[in-house]
Amino acid sequence: MRPSSSLGFSAGAGLLTAISDWQRWLKSERRVSEHTFDAYVRDLAAFLVFMTGHLGAAPDLADFAAFRPADFRSYLAHRSNEGISRSSIARGVSTLRNFFRFLERADTVHNPAIKTVRTPRLPKTVPKALDEDDALAAIRDAGAAQEEPWLAARDTALLLMLYGCGLRIGEALSLTCAEIPRGDTLRVTGKGRKQRIVPVLPVVREAVTAYRKICPFVAAPDSPLFLGARGGALNPGVVQRQMRLLRARLGLPETATPHALRHSFATHLLAQGGDLRTIQELLGHASLSTTQRYTVVDAQRLSSVYNAAHPRARGSS
Repeated sequence: MRPSSSLGFSAGAGLLTAISDWQRWLKSERRVSEHTFDAYVRDLAAFLVFMTGHLGAAPDLADFAAFRPADFRSYLAHRSNEGISRSSIARGVSTLRNFFRFLERADTVHNPAIKTVRTPRLPKTVPKALDEDDALAAIRDAGAAQEEPWLAARDTALLLMLYGCGLRIGEALSLTCAEIPRGDTLRVTGKGRKQRIVPVLPVVREAVTAYRKICPFVAAPDSPLFLGARGGALNPGVVQRQMRLLRARLGLPETATPHALRHSFATHLLAQGGDLRTIQELLGHASLSTTQRYTVVDAQRLSSVYNAAHPRARGSS
């Protein structure tokens, strides 16, 4: 019987060892975020579970060396039939390539078949920003569903930080009490452990200070800035749930998510004359092309204003 993993799959002992080595490499050398690490591990686990059924037995290193293009295509077809989104499938392909490259560098497995696997083409998406009134309404009512004043203050401070500083939810939740903004700027650690400096508006700084002042838990320097109800690190799912409640209460669109506040930050800056290079730096985008998606959003806003206001657009003579 093949050894089993705590993630719900079985594999040969050599393969399990290679997976453990890969996981250590991801954390210690690649220094990927916890979110990325968990996604990689889940993706590889899904592949191993499928291949166990596909082969009729738990795979080992010899199987990994023998996989053909047809085996990978069968896996991708299976994921698609399960209703997995193309973006998730594309990430899974990236995970497999990463793992096979690791095996090759370790001189453990050489299988060129993985290079024939094509990443699913993803549709070009436009960031879904809220308009200014909706973004401000969400922040104003952020704590309305909380009975505890400190939790209400926490939610208000967190949403203000997402919108006022353009942070990803993971970036905000990874802040510690030692990083409480006390000046006009904040150092943020983003994707790939890259750091950037973002301005902090007085209203954001004041909201964070007010939250921490009434928070019942001790603010040790290395403890998370944003805490859950029991004093542990705040779970992103809790924040997403609060946004769903806000959507229902305020009649906001389905696209009103925590990440939409980051999109709104960039879109509203651009609308007020901010240049793309500056916005790229504030968002921590590695590529300007990523930031340029926001010009589409702003162009749509301008078209909407034009169509509503211009006499010829309204059909007037």
